[in-house]
Amino acid sequence: MDLDSSGFPARRPRRMRSSPAMRRLVAETRLGVDDLVAPLFVREGITRPQPIDSLPGVSQHSRDSLRAEVTALAELGVPALILFGVPERKDDVGSGAWDPDGIVQLAIADVKAEVGDSMVVMADLCLDEYTDHGHCGVVDGAGRVDNDATLELYGRVANAQAAAGVDVVAPSGMMDGQVAAIRRALDGDAATDVAILAYSAKYASAFYGPFRDAVDVTIADGGDRRGYQQDPANAREAAEELRMDVAEGADMVMVKPALTYLDVITRARDLVNVPLAAYQVSGEYAALHAAAQRGWLDLEAAALEQLLAIRRAGADFILTYFARTMAELFAQA
Repeated sequence: MDLDSSGFPARRPRRMRSSPAMRRLVAETRLGVDDLVAPLFVREGITRPQPIDSLPGVSQHSRDSLRAEVTALAELGVPALILFGVPERKDDVGSGAWDPDGIVQLAIADVKAEVGDSMVVMADLCLDEYTDHGHCGVVDGAGRVDNDATLELYGRVANAQAAAGVDVVAPSGMMDGQVAAIRRALDGDAATDVAILAYSAKYASAFYGPFRDAVDVTIADGGDRRGYQQDPANAREAAEELRMDVAEGADMVMVKPALTYLDVITRARDLVNVPLAAYQVSGEYAALHAAAQRGWLDLEAAALEQLLAIRRAGADFILTYFARTMAELFAQA
């Protein structure tokens, strides 16, 4: 008999890994369909879905194909989705984002009519998909994003999305004070039941490239968003952003991207008591597909491992382009 340093029989951790049933019994982290949010793209002016080359298996949906996709997700038990719009026309202020007949407002109404309250309908709240310069807000004469002028427009977007029937608005522009401005706008328009999921720690990441293909966004003059998105070097700064957003009225908060910021997710979990989301972003998703296409890894196994890691770090739910794949996998189990 093996003894430990105190003379007692030695513990053998391998006993807790002896069978699939035992591993399920003692698993510290659970991942299921209830933990998934499906990001979906809807494009104005098309009649059939258009595949996105850099996001294998993901498409820009027409309004009809979006309804079909949402119905399939609901039948699989996916509890939530988030909508991103691709308009036909853009301008310098992104006015399509708050147009009552804008593509996301129409899509929100379509989806709510299709699935009602069986799914939580979220909508990205930003201007970058709708501006001709690709920035997340109003640009001043010096080419910089005007924080305070942008906040007023975010309020208009929030009210338009609320009028269309959205359950959750998700401001992603990283403007200072955006949560407070949106909460005031919603409450002032009698939309007090609409929740806010704040992109509180959104980093200026190199992993967003396929997403920009998906929403047809190019930042003017080769610019970037480092002036308002977070520096990848900083984690303490993320804590401040999280605290401020919760203080301003955020009902839920998010860390984005997920995999390269697992430490930030863990810090966030210790810091706030509101639900915590993490976004497995387009580049993280596309990288797994690229490796799998070369036979370097098993796609489903690698995706599952990464999603488990995000949950283990502390996320309550995950925005992921693998939502349908995982839901189908769980349904077969």
